[in-house]
Amino acid sequence: QVQLVESGGGLVQAGGSLRLSCAASERTFSWFTMGWFRQAPGKERGFVAAISRNGGNTYYTDSVKGRFTISRDNAKNTVYLQMNSLKPEDTAVYYCARKELGSNSHYNLSSYNYWGQGTQVTVSS
Repeated sequence: QVQLVESGGGLVQAGGSLRLSCAASERTFSWFTMGWFRQAPGKERGFVAAISRNGGNTYYTDSVKGRFTISRDNAKNTVYLQMNSLKPEDTAVYYCARKELGSNSHYNLSSYNYWGQGTQVTVSS
């Protein structure tokens, strides 16, 4: 059973930065595209960013482009989300997820079959 464990969330003022980490328990981590999603209170979980197996391709939702950076270290089985210039609307629980082999869209929740437990990010105004 694959385990994904997020860390790095917290409370930060608007304009500040946080770096989230997601450590995977599996040795085959480098085989899989990884993604970050977030869910704000009363809203559906939505796509934030994804990164290809070797890190050569990255994908972002429009609202975080230029502010967030996804990266990975396959030697450490870890994916990161560097979040800069944070805004109150970035407040949410952030989840990392492993994309299923052969699934199509990087942006759809249904393409991901393993999820972490989430880490809370709160941005104060």
